Amino acid sequence: MALFTGAAVAIVTPFKENQEVDYEQFYKNIEFQIANKTDAIVVCGTTGESSTMSHEEHLNVIEACVKKVAGRVPVIAGTGSNSTMEAIHLSTEAEKRGADGLLLVSPYYNKATQKGLFEHFKAIADSVKIPCILYNIPGRTGVNIQPATIVKLCTEVENIIGVKEATGDLAQTARLSKLAQGKVDIYCGDDIMILPFLSVGAKGVISVLSNIAPEQTHNICELYFEGKVKEAMDIQISAVPLIDALFSEVNPIPIKKAMSYLGTCEDNYRLPLTKMEDAHAEVLKNEMKNFGLL
Repeated sequence: MALFTGAAVAIVTPFKENQEVDYEQFYKNIEFQIANKTDAIVVCGTTGESSTMSHEEHLNVIEACVKKVAGRVPVIAGTGSNSTMEAIHLSTEAEKRGADGLLLVSPYYNKATQKGLFEHFKAIADSVKIPCILYNIPGRTGVNIQPATIVKLCTEVENIIGVKEATGDLAQTARLSKLAQGKVDIYCGDDIMILPFLSVGAKGVISVLSNIAPEQTHNICELYFEGKVKEAMDIQISAVPLIDALFSEVNPIPIKKAMSYLGTCEDNYRLPLTKMEDAHAEVLKNEMKNFGLL
């Protein structure tokens, strides 16, 4: 049984101007997501700027999310690291705090071999009882988890159940789906590719776009699963210019800027992330208008 199907939001972590976590706004955003059909919440992932949080902050944000959600949708905590021991610590603590599942990014910088990746993920998953989803994003980590490694992990480690594929490589995902034979829950990691990924067996998406358009993102998946492919395609295609604008600078800079236009998050970041360039911000605002969000 999949941890979720449909659209999970890779939720942002709002910061106050003084760089503290803005929990009041965070709670409002959680309620907005649940009210607008989000199927799961992924907290403290890339979009949540977990890489600039202390371990204490990281775990406090996970706990706060779990308590606010209160079981209404699954909460999946980002607890990956390039250090296996650090990832085990974050993962075991996230489990204690009530996370329903974990998202484990491949170890960055180390550039582990496929054997090293297998042992890394196995060690983390063996330290907890809750389901684990691998996160394959070579553009950020410098390493690609090969389909055979993903299938081996999902078949040999009981609580590793799937993968967020953010390679942008539909051919690799199709090969993974063929090799997996239904044993891997595949989630799209690129908003511009939701429909193509669903067509080769994905169960949904872990989405940045969902921060500002949760119902529309959910509907792409729901309509596809209902066999209404044309209707799903219409939403996907109409969102392309907005998605391009949301990735015109490194995530999560544009999504926080977009949320600032909606009044749901200030565009405050922790260095080395900085505010969006004015020219890109203007394009983003226009595309939000075109998509009916402003």
